[in-house]
Amino acid sequence: MSHDLFLLLLLLFVSSIMMCNAQKGGGGTVVMELWCVAKNNAEDAPLQGALDWACGQGGADCSKIQQGGPCYDPADIQKTASYAFNDYYLKHGMTDDACSFSDTAALTSLNPSHGDCKFPSSKSVNNANISGNAMGGMVMGPNAADLSASHPISIPHFWLILAHSFLVMLLIVLK
Repeated sequence: MSHDLFLLLLLLFVSSIMMCNAQKGGGGTVVMELWCVAKNNAEDAPLQGALDWACGQGGADCSKIQQGGPCYDPADIQKTASYAFNDYYLKHGMTDDACSFSDTAALTSLNPSHGDCKFPSSKSVNNANISGNAMGGMVMGPNAADLSASHPISIPHFWLILAHSFLVMLLIVLK
């Protein structure tokens, strides 16, 4: 029985240290990179209209999707529109409204960069003062998800839940 008590106290000590270190770490939230991209199921005509608006009246920098640019692809309206939508989104406050384009666009955590065409991202969290641009390297796929309603994960809570789960499992095994 003293061996069980020793293991329990050791576990509590280690989990306390882990929680303290996590709280000191860096704000306690996970930063998620987001991109505004054309929806996979959007029709070409509405996409073209939204693209024309973004590059014209919307003020997006569309130089990279012009002929000779690294993101020029006249055969793929989704990739072309995605670059313009993302540029507009970054320049206009990174809000849900800045990534709507008559419901032809959505936010995703999957980096749409491809080849030499690099999409800057918006690093954002709901409850911290973190924002900025970064470059990534994954390719957008057919399962791109709208993550605009997701919430950041609190790191101290994660460690607390993990430590308690481990404690419960240990108690079950020792019985």
